[in-house]
Amino acid sequence: MTSAFPPRNRLEYDPRERADLTVSGDSRVDALDALSSGTAQSILGALDGDPKTTSEIAEVVDTSIQNVHHHLRRLEEHDFVEPIGTRYSVKGREMTVYALAAEKLVVQFGAAEQSSD
Repeated sequence: MTSAFPPRNRLEYDPRERADLTVSGDSRVDALDALSSGTAQSILGALDGDPKTTSEIAEVVDTSIQNVHHHLRRLEEHDFVEPIGTRYSVKGREMTVYALAAEKLVVQFGAAEQSSD
């Protein structure tokens, strides 16, 4: 039986090569806080190399969809993950597909150096 919804296709995305995070103030402490959770780290690991929906991440990480959604929202606020497209569930629900925003995250402590260029 054919479905009215498009098949699960591989979404193409092009993450930035590198994201820099300079920790020097309250705003960046929130970013580190978002990364400090074991669940958030597991989510980032699950997304390494293969974008996934919230339910796919929940299955890999072995936690609830609500918990994954909470952590994805926090990771997205700090540009660690980003939505890259949609897929449809078997029931026809549209689901957001998430991917890592950058291949590497470089964390620097202290004030960011200003370029004189």
